[in-house]
Amino acid sequence: MAKAKITEITEELIGDFLKENGLELYHIDFAKEGRDWYLSVYIDKLNEDGSYGYCDTDSCEKLSRYLSDRLDEADPIEQNYFLVVSSPGLDRQLYKDKDFERFRGHKVEVSLYKAFEGSKSYTGELIDKNGEFLKIAAETVEKRGKKLSISELEIPWELVSKVKLAVLF
Repeated sequence: MAKAKITEITEELIGDFLKENGLELYHIDFAKEGRDWYLSVYIDKLNEDGSYGYCDTDSCEKLSRYLSDRLDEADPIEQNYFLVVSSPGLDRQLYKDKDFERFRGHKVEVSLYKAFEGSKSYTGELIDKNGEFLKIAAETVEKRGKKLSISELEIPWELVSKVKLAVLF
């Protein structure tokens, strides 16, 4: 079965469970790593006021048991796989428009497919994301051993490989 179909089926199987337990689906991925397949489900905790809270291991375990039973009943996946249910973590990757909206103003790390303005990676404050550009307030750029200050950078979206939250210590 196609990977996209498996993620859709998984999303359908857990929709009501997530609502009943104050959880929100962050991302689903069905991917092969080495010889093994992994169905990874990432969830967030929703507070009563609509803000996001800490997603604890109990919530992940509860969903894992529920989803495991539903997948056994429906049996949509032909090959053997490992089920992983987790919080997206501090350095979560941003996938959907709502992720970019939610984390506007946060510090992000951007990886590119090929160099743009002399670099394949940037760190800065997320300003905006639309279908054409990712706009960040970049701190510094390393170019031929020199650090250049850039206040605002519009990176063509087709060059963007990954955007994730930067972990600040």
